[in-house]
Parts: sequence; structure tokens; C-alpha cells
Amino acid sequence: MHTDTERCVRAVQSKDARFDGWFFTAVLTTGIYCRPSCPAVPPKPENMTFYPSAAACQQAGFRACKRCRPDTSPGSPEWNARADTVARAMRLIKDGVVDREGVPGLAARLGYSTRQVERQLLAELGAGPLALARAQRAQTARILIETTGLPMAEVAFAAGFASIRTFNDTVREVFALAPGDLRARSARRGAAAPAPTPGVIALRLPYRAPLNPDNLFGHLAATAVPGVEEWRDGAYRRTLRLPYGHGIVALTPHPDHIACRLSLTDPRDLTLAISRCRWLLDLDSDPVAVDDRLRTDPLLQPLVDKAPGRRVPRTVDAAEFAVRAVLGQQVSTAAARTHAARLVTAHGEKAEDPEGGLTRLFPSPAALAALDPEALALPRSRRTTLTTLVAALAEGTLSLGVDSDWDEARARLGALPGFGPWTVEVIAMRALGDPDAFLPTDLGMRRAAAHVGLPATPAALTAHAAAWRPWRAYAVQYLWATDDHPINHLPAPGAGS
Repeated sequence: MHTDTERCVRAVQSKDARFDGWFFTAVLTTGIYCRPSCPAVPPKPENMTFYPSAAACQQAGFRACKRCRPDTSPGSPEWNARADTVARAMRLIKDGVVDREGVPGLAARLGYSTRQVERQLLAELGAGPLALARAQRAQTARILIETTGLPMAEVAFAAGFASIRTFNDTVREVFALAPGDLRARSARRGAAAPAPTPGVIALRLPYRAPLNPDNLFGHLAATAVPGVEEWRDGAYRRTLRLPYGHGIVALTPHPDHIACRLSLTDPRDLTLAISRCRWLLDLDSDPVAVDDRLRTDPLLQPLVDKAPGRRVPRTVDAAEFAVRAVLGQQVSTAAARTHAARLVTAHGEKAEDPEGGLTRLFPSPAALAALDPEALALPRSRRTTLTTLVAALAEGTLSLGVDSDWDEARARLGALPGFGPWTVEVIAMRALGDPDAFLPTDLGMRRAAAHVGLPATPAALTAHAAAWRPWRAYAVQYLWATDDHPINHLPAPGAGS
């Protein structure tokens, strides 16, 4: 979009927040870059130039605006709606792969040479993987500086910088303030705010409005596995398995943001924890684009108009969700929770929750690979399905990460015993994040189709849904919401799980 100058100028002049994250405005006369919705007086069109990423702005010598904080805008929805190499690379960079494994590690995961990856990212985003990772490190550093009392040396290494000098230079270059000044400025702005809880990082997760939290948080709360997840005091809480340790996150919906409280055993996991929370709640979605497409169908329009902005509830761990999808085959939500809770109790690692309530991490594929199938209270065929899936995940012959090729992952899942279209598509929707995943054979979908007058048979429904592409996964959320099921409602105040 950044190449369409006229459209970008109109978005900036109208301060349209819908385009935040789609492109960035660099002001030639001031040397700063902003989000389109910056509250400052818009510059003259001849003084604007546009970039596709914050990293490209920084690489061109511009610093972040102190008023609109463009580095904190929602991510581009393109990276979650596409499955090409650039989109997969961006999802991996957001997960901190470059910081942990370097550019060679990123290229190896994508199956390309480092030169090819750098060339493709530079052509589309105006910045290579190192520059993109550097911009992300700067944002992580800012969060740690402003929300914790960690010494600056610890902030530097937790954010992924190789040296304190590089950390200092980057923060000064990107934010035009030294790290100490940035912390002091934040303290002055929040002088009346309550003191932060020791060991807890509190931040806001931005999103593009509208956002309907009912099915998003309702689904997570209704399917929560005891010990791993819970709904408490208006927040969805769960444990996180992270590269350097474990974490506890609490996510609370608000009208203009999601409040996120993280407790990490190692602050180096902050970047990945934030990325997984955003992925879980589908916060980089473009609801206006999705809803506009779905409204073109007269049968869907009333559902969209009634409660716009539905997101697809995803997962923080694709392997975990795949296991839970198998446990949920042909059983109720309550039964699926019971089966998952038994696995967690028997094989999950213990986790410490400062606030109590959460006790374990969901077991990894490696831990589940050693389980005794006879100990599972499941039909024999489903035991085979589960053990085959776990073995494939543990051996690495099946990959379900953010870098997965969606079509290849579907083919590999479909080749496993017991994996029919429903299981494959629900994993594609919630674990792989394919916005076009579709479940025409789902019982809830068939009831919803009858309720709104859509074709009844899976084949006819699939043919009708071709007009909803590439957003069929969102259409599923709107159709599921016609049923009075707990997954479609926020828990009542004071409710817990």
C-alpha cells in the first residue's frame, strides 16, 4: 500500500487508524516517522514519504514519533493472511527467531538461502531480516524500560542486544532519547499510576477496531484446561512454554486495547510471549476488510452487522492444539477438557503461578511420546490417532509452527490415521492461522446454516462459501455465534474456571 501515495496521503490527513501498521509516514522536514493516525497536525503532502515497515523508516534515518509511538501500532494483517515466504519470514521474525538463531536459522526454517531471504524481504519491506529484528528489539527494550525496574544491562540482553553499547545506540537512534531518559519520561507520565507488581510486565496490546470479545474470550474460557488455563476476575490466564523458561499471562479485554500482564522466569522470552499472545487473540487482523467481504452475502450481513469485529481464537502452541483437537473428536467440550486435564496431570511439567490457580504446562510432544496408550481413556482408534500424531511432532516429520506451509501441513495431517477433514481444518484454522480454513461438516456449522438459510449439504455449503474467500474462517465464527453455546459468551462477572 505504501506505493499508493494518494491513498496514503488521504489516510494521514483523515487520521484513519484503520491503516496503522499497513504503512508508516516519514516526515522529511522533521526526520520523524508516524503512524497514519498520529494526532499531530498532518505535514504537507510534499513533505511526506511512505514506508512499508518501521524498520525501513529507521534504516532510512528517521526516528519514532513521541506522540503516536508508531513502533507500538498493530502489525500488518498481511503476514497472517498470506502463506508465502515473506509472510512466513515475518511471522518467524516476530517470534524472535533471528535473535535466537540468526539469519541463517531463519533461512533454514524457510528452506531458502540467506541471500534469497534477504532479497525478498528487502524488495517488499524495504529492510532485511537484521533491520526488522533490530526494530523489534528496540520495541521490546522500550517495553522493559518503561514497565519494569530491571537494570539497563539486564534490559539490553533480555531484549536481544549483543552488547550494552549497541543497546544504548539503538535506543537513542530510534527514540531520540537515552534509555535512562526514556524511563524517566515514562515515570513522569505515569506518576499517578499504581506501582508495578514486582516480576510482572504490564502492557497494552493494540488492535484494529472493532473487536468483539464474546466468542474470542468465550471460546478460550469455555475450553480452558484446568491447571493450564483459567478465567479469573475478567481475565483469561494461562501458562506458556517458552525457550528460556515458562511464563504466566493474563489477558483482559478493554474497549480500545487488550491488557496483558506477563510473569516470566526469563525476560529474554518477552518478545516471543507478546507475539504468541497477539497470535492467540488474532490481534493483527483487519476486521473492516473481513467484515466488508462477508457483508456482500445477504445471509451473513445481519450476523456481521449485529456484532462486527469477530476474531478467530487461535493458540499459543500449535502442537498443543493439535493434541487437543484429537482429544475433542466426536465428544463434547466438557469431555475434551476432561481428557486434556488427565494428560496434563500425568505428563505436564509443574509451573509456578505467583497468583495461584495455574499449576502446569501443557505436556510437550516429547513428553507425550513416552505415554502408555493403554492408560488413555479413549477408544482404541483414537489412541492410535493421538500416539501417531505425537510421534510425528516429536520426531519433527510434522511441523505446525508459524513458518509452516499451510497446504503441506494439511497434506501431512491428512495422511495420519484418524485425521478427517474436520480435524485437519480446525487445526489449520486455530493452530496454523489460515484465515480461509473452513469446516462444512461441523455439526455447529450445519445447525447455523439451517438457521440462516444457507445450503444444508457440505458440498453445497462449500460452493456457496467460495464468495467469502479468503475469510471463510471468520465466517465460521459468525455462524457459530448463532448457537447459544458457552463458547460464544464472555463468562459472567465473578465466574471462574
